[in-house]
Amino acid sequence: MSPAQVFFTTDVTPEAVVAAYDALGITLPGRVAVKVHSGEAGNQNFIRPEFLKAAIDHVGGVVVESNTAYPTGKRHTARRHWETMAAHGWTAVAQVDILDEDGTVSWPVPGGRRLKRDIVGSHLPTYDSLLVLSHFKGHPMGGFGGALKNIAIGLASPRGKMAIHGAGSPWKLFFADQDGFLDAMADAAKAIADHFAGKMAFVNVMANLSVDCDCVAKARPPAMADVGILASLDPVALDQACVDLLSASTDPGAAALIARIEAKHGWRTLDSAAALGVGTRAYELVKLGVSNC
Repeated sequence: MSPAQVFFTTDVTPEAVVAAYDALGITLPGRVAVKVHSGEAGNQNFIRPEFLKAAIDHVGGVVVESNTAYPTGKRHTARRHWETMAAHGWTAVAQVDILDEDGTVSWPVPGGRRLKRDIVGSHLPTYDSLLVLSHFKGHPMGGFGGALKNIAIGLASPRGKMAIHGAGSPWKLFFADQDGFLDAMADAAKAIADHFAGKMAFVNVMANLSVDCDCVAKARPPAMADVGILASLDPVALDQACVDLLSASTDPGAAALIARIEAKHGWRTLDSAAALGVGTRAYELVKLGVSNC
């Protein structure tokens, strides 16, 4: 597989998100699902809807989310998730769809290491293409959360999330072996990538860089300064570029994020996803100047 292009700007603005997407040279067809992270109630680090509104409007998309697998927090049921989406401002800036509100469907995972099927919301097949707007940051279990996590765990229904966290055994939930969980996350990403092949685009926002995910109600504050915005048609290359930018950073706070990734074997998700053909870890970083944004 040839190296993928990853576009990068140090600007962290709504206009830069649109410019990074436009650099990809793709027009997403039909009804566009825009995957974001709604942010757990109480989380202070999630990317605000006002920041992403220009990109959502640019593609004429519908903001989509799925319910969580854990009963704590305020996103476990569609009713509570709608309340959180409204409280966080998503319903004020865009049309919103809770994908699993009316049930689920399962999609195959060809060659999956831990999963044979990925369980997603029944609304997802009604969309023709997918724009994934991810907040790149740390993650308590995955090491980091970016594009791959956003289409894997993020698009899975509660039952699907349980299967991923349980490495194929939903009843294990958060007690499966770590590498098995990471493999399952790559498996779920494979199902999404296959379904939307050629009709996906990914943007990662490297800002508010906490070691914790936006699913944590009381996340730790950002560990380092904002890095920028990256975009690619390849989610593996995109996440790899973000990890590499952390590794190359001279910001003292980057060490905490790198330590979190290493402690949780975060690189394994990249390896597993690449092995499944979701994308490639090889990439060309194309810098966008201020004039581009």
